[in-house]
Amino acid sequence: MSEYYVYAYIDPRNFEEFYYGKGKGSRKDAHLSDLSDSPKAKRIAAIKREGLAPIIRVLARNLTEREALLVEKTLIWKLGKLTENIATGAFADNFRPHDTLHKELSGFDYRNGLYYYNVGEGPHRNWDDYVKLGFISAGQGIRWRDAMLGFKQGDVFAAYLKRHGFVGIGKVTECAKMVRDVEIGGKRLLDNKLICPGLAENKNDPELSEYVCTVKWLATVTRDEAKWSSNAKLYTTQHVRASMDGQPETISFLEDAFLVSMREVAA
Repeated sequence: MSEYYVYAYIDPRNFEEFYYGKGKGSRKDAHLSDLSDSPKAKRIAAIKREGLAPIIRVLARNLTEREALLVEKTLIWKLGKLTENIATGAFADNFRPHDTLHKELSGFDYRNGLYYYNVGEGPHRNWDDYVKLGFISAGQGIRWRDAMLGFKQGDVFAAYLKRHGFVGIGKVTECAKMVRDVEIGGKRLLDNKLICPGLAENKNDPELSEYVCTVKWLATVTRDEAKWSSNAKLYTTQHVRASMDGQPETISFLEDAFLVSMREVAA
């Protein structure tokens, strides 16, 4: 039914639009009797104390409820903190967070995610295995499993090796699976001769198994050739996976070091 509308409340003292809503029938007038202590109700009360009334105007009409929700959310997003709206409303996840126009964001300015990935070499993983066979992994606990499950097909990442530096740029070709279920080139990953056979530990345990993403390497170097600059204030973290949104200096360093445009690949 196309009977919904989107409305605005306007302060007659300065003609600022301070509240947006959607509804049908007499919904737009309901806020006039709101006696709560919400910012919206307080502003309406302040207007009334001046002997005035808020100006109420319908901005869009003959909408479905879903269309009205989207128009309402767009208006709320546009004015952001200048409105008295509290609820984020429907479609909140579809809109860019406020105060982020100064940086590029995955999913908005890049179609795919742009990530930092911590190789974490040890008894369960080895960088040479990753390069030779085309995969990355983490696991042996829920926290590390969930980090891998956060990668989506098409995501671009920079691989960091502790005490060395950045060793590769890759693109995820298949989302994370338990290591026992991963095939590369038609062959089970665990059937390959691995430098680090500990990759198979806990392979049948959904919580403790190593989780593997297959990847296409865009550029790699050996440990001894790792890219690093102690003066560049490069971004690192102990987390397995971390967004590189808001790290333009590190991204620029990586693109120059590996001769790969991470931003173009992720776009």
